[in-house]
Amino acid sequence: MQELEFELDRDYVELNQLLKLVGLCDSGGAGKAIVASGAVYVDGAQELRKTCKIHVGQVVQVEDFVIHVHGLD
Repeated sequence: MQELEFELDRDYVELNQLLKLVGLCDSGGAGKAIVASGAVYVDGAQELRKTCKIHVGQVVQVEDFVIHVHGLD
């Protein structure tokens, strides 16, 4: 597993945009396709909503990548 840290500077980020911002895909559209494929889990549950709101403290897993979402310190 590869651990990635993401610092959230607002209330939430849409799931497809998070995948783009951490570099797992090139665009939000590609992020939507990854989510639609069923490969994304949020807090251990499969997530199929492409624009699901991701908040501080949540954990997103895509295949061998785990993204920890933190707030600004």
